[in-house]
Amino acid sequence: MPEKPSVLFVCVHNAGRSQMAAAWLTHLAGDRVEVRSAGSAPAETVNPAVVEAMREVGIDIAAETPKILTVDAVKASDVCITMGCGDACPVFPGKRYLDWTLKDPAGQGVEAVRPIRDEIRTRIEGLIGEIAPETATG
Repeated sequence: MPEKPSVLFVCVHNAGRSQMAAAWLTHLAGDRVEVRSAGSAPAETVNPAVVEAMREVGIDIAAETPKILTVDAVKASDVCITMGCGDACPVFPGKRYLDWTLKDPAGQGVEAVRPIRDEIRTRIEGLIGEIAPETATG
């Protein structure tokens, strides 16, 4: 792994799961990891229930906007994590690909988004342990 690994989260609309995952990784890993998110068919705005669910845990993603998935974003990332976008993510040799099966929060209220948010946090904590563990040297 390079000194500062980069992670790209991809879902269809880049309005829910990938936004939550990017926010958690930024929040929990700080500047140890470079974080990107994108969608194969981005929505106009981030899902308001997702914004609310993240606000409940002290993370503000209200200013985020869905972005289109680009080949360059994939090339620039060490780890690509897809969340239900099927084959839309281009595959390059030497990259690590993970597919996280998560419920789609689209059209759901904040009550339905909370368990998805919490599952994503658990997965992000595991990911950080793999790619950017805290080191004893300072």
